Amino acid sequence: MSIERNHGGCMAVGSLPPPSIFKCAHSASAANADDQTCGSPRWIGKGLSCVCMKRKGTYERICMNLTPLQEERLQRLKHRVNVYFDGSRRDHQEALRALWHATYPNKELSGLVSDQWKDMGWQGRDPSTDFRRGAGFISLENLLFFAKTFSNSFQTLLNKQFGKRSTWEYPFAVAGVNITFMIIQMLDLQSTKARTFVRAVFVQMLSEDEWAFDLLYCVAFMLMDKQWLQRNASYMEFNEVLKSTRGQLERELMMDDVIRIEDMPSYNLLG
Repeated sequence: MSIERNHGGCMAVGSLPPPSIFKCAHSASAANADDQTCGSPRWIGKGLSCVCMKRKGTYERICMNLTPLQEERLQRLKHRVNVYFDGSRRDHQEALRALWHATYPNKELSGLVSDQWKDMGWQGRDPSTDFRRGAGFISLENLLFFAKTFSNSFQTLLNKQFGKRSTWEYPFAVAGVNITFMIIQMLDLQSTKARTFVRAVFVQMLSEDEWAFDLLYCVAFMLMDKQWLQRNASYMEFNEVLKSTRGQLERELMMDDVIRIEDMPSYNLLG
């Protein structure tokens, strides 16, 4: 398995309530009226199924009119989301070993089932159980991408190097699995049609970078840890911190000048 960029019991996750959504039936007569409204939206196009919601003080319409490139990359990402971790698959085993070596390059791994995994923040000797309870194989890919692409930031979070830490810290690896699951929910990737502007904006970002999801994951992990420190949080507050992180990610993704993940203000947290 390669995740190199071309250019260059699991904790429960609570979800935030979605933004106000106004579904409308877009009839043939409505398609012919440029000024047709559905609770005062501004129509962008005609004849397509739509979801209308408030964004940045005005109502706009999401058109499900993806370019071939967007469609291809979105489907590829959805496929990744639906791959379960299978400890019997050789490529999954190799990915797990690759994560260990990227995390601890100077320490030999005794086996795929070992007490050594607890040092990374897994709940037991076998990390595959956390993957099966969590977000599947993509959560392993996310951790591996983070470790290889932003190794300094990865090691900083792994070793809890900065800030005043609580006695009961969040387990690093399990937190990573939860962050993957949170982003999948936030982007509504398991639904057939886009129902939020956040997902529509993200699909546009896939045109800029196929690895936008993995980059967003790295940003989310750094932002979560920042908010953790700001709150002086402890283990039992993890879900509240994760909710707050999701809200901040959504706000940044909706900014007018954010076209790529790299444009997000929190991207600067990565070193």
